[in-house]
Amino acid sequence: IINAEDYDDFIKREPAAKKFIRPYSMGLEFLHGIPRWCLWLADCSPHELRQMPQVLKRVQACKDWRSAQVKTGDAYKLKDTPTTFRPCKQFRDTPFIAVPLVSSERRSYIPMAYVDNGMIPGNNLFAIFDATLYHFGVLTSSVHMGWMRMVCGRLKSDYRYSATIVYNNFPWCTPTDTQRRAIEQTAQKILDARAKYPDSTLADLYDELTMPADLRRAHRANDRAVAAAYGFVDILDDERAIVAALFDRYVELTT
Repeated sequence: IINAEDYDDFIKREPAAKKFIRPYSMGLEFLHGIPRWCLWLADCSPHELRQMPQVLKRVQACKDWRSAQVKTGDAYKLKDTPTTFRPCKQFRDTPFIAVPLVSSERRSYIPMAYVDNGMIPGNNLFAIFDATLYHFGVLTSSVHMGWMRMVCGRLKSDYRYSATIVYNNFPWCTPTDTQRRAIEQTAQKILDARAKYPDSTLADLYDELTMPADLRRAHRANDRAVAAAYGFVDILDDERAIVAALFDRYVELTT
């Protein structure tokens, strides 16, 4: 892992490593825009690696650390592959939706993002691969937020998003082509509204006191588009009714 204060010095000492450096983020960094990077050596040949002494030093440190761990643990089992991260069966080197696993209960919406800059997701950042704008629109809607608030765990008072409980059990709708396009359009408008504030982090944008009015309007338009696809237009502002309808749909899909 390369922190912001070390990045320039590391590149100066090992310029050949630059093509193997990727943005890296865990949940906290993701929300607060804290820059971090990692060495992603999946495409680095042994010859290239041996030409980069500063990278080799970090690889050796990783091997030494893993070798010193409890022999029955996962880290020790990876001691012979120190150039790679812990494997994840779901990982795809493609754009993805990033969801912080822990988010303040003060937010109306969990700040999700559509990531296409090669970022590597770390701990406390759930990545949904092969996702589209349509999926982003549904997941960032009040329909999904209502489901999340009902079934998620808690870390103190904060929401604890779970891939297994919240995401995997969420009952998706079956939109018409017109409804899907409408959701894609409103999802894009959320991203467009965020882009107007390049100096603001997701934590800034989704604080209830500082959320920009145009971003809130974009979310409300997206809420309406998703509600229409579910047939929830008449209960758009009744979260309890939406959650009850989602549970009915879940039962239909699983029985």
